[in-house]
Amino acid sequence: MRTIGVIGGMSWESSALYYQWINRAVRDRCGPLHSARLLLDSLDFSEIARWQRDGDWDAAGQALAASAQRLEAGGAECIVLATNTMHKVADAITATTRLPFIHIADPTGEAIRRQGMGNVLLLGTAFTMNEDFYRSRLQEKHGVHCLLPNEHDRGQVHRIIYDELCAGVINDASREIYQGIVAKAHTEGAQGVILGCTEIGLLLRQEDSPLPLFDTAALHAKAAVDFALSDMV
Repeated sequence: MRTIGVIGGMSWESSALYYQWINRAVRDRCGPLHSARLLLDSLDFSEIARWQRDGDWDAAGQALAASAQRLEAGGAECIVLATNTMHKVADAITATTRLPFIHIADPTGEAIRRQGMGNVLLLGTAFTMNEDFYRSRLQEKHGVHCLLPNEHDRGQVHRIIYDELCAGVINDASREIYQGIVAKAHTEGAQGVILGCTEIGLLLRQEDSPLPLFDTAALHAKAAVDFALSDMV
C-alpha cells in the first residue's frame, strides 16, 4: 500500500472527513483491521484565508508547496490537496515535488461523465466559482460545462462556507438557501451539482437535492485510495 500525503486544514472540518473516508475505504477494500498509510500536514487556515482575502496567492502557493515538500520528506508517495479553492495554486505545488498530484477536479469530472452529464451547477467559494482555474480544467479535460448561480446567490454560497461551515456551524436556514439555488439551476437545465467546496457536503445531502450531487471531497478521497492500493495485487 502506498502512503498518501494530505495537505489539510483548509478547513480541518473537511480534512477530518478525508481521514475518515480514506480509512473506511481501505478497510472496506482490504479487510476490517486495515487502515490507510497516510501523512497529514494540517495548515492554519486563518493564514491561508488572509492571503486569499489579500490576493496574495504567491504566499499561499509557497506555503502549500512547503507543505508538499514536508510530506515528501516524510515518505508520502502522492499529494492530495484537501481543498478546492487552493487548487488555484496547484502549479506551485507540482513545481516543487516529484510526487504524483491528484487534482480534485479530475475524479469529479470523471464521475460526471460516467453519468453522461455535461452541464452541472458549480457551488463553491467565490474564488472557485468566479475564476477560471477550476472550471477550465473540467471543461478542457473532461468536457464538463459549469453553470453558476447568479451574483447574489454566489455571495450567499461563499458567506455560508466561510462564516458557518468552516467553523463547524450547520444551519437549517442556510441549507434552505442552498436548496433554493439548486432548485433554480434545475429549472435552468442543470443535470447535477458539483459540491465544489470540501465543506458543502456537511450541509447539503443527496436527500436535499432533486439533482445528483457530486461531492468533490468524497470523490477525491476515493481517488487517493485508488492510487494507494493500485500497487497491490
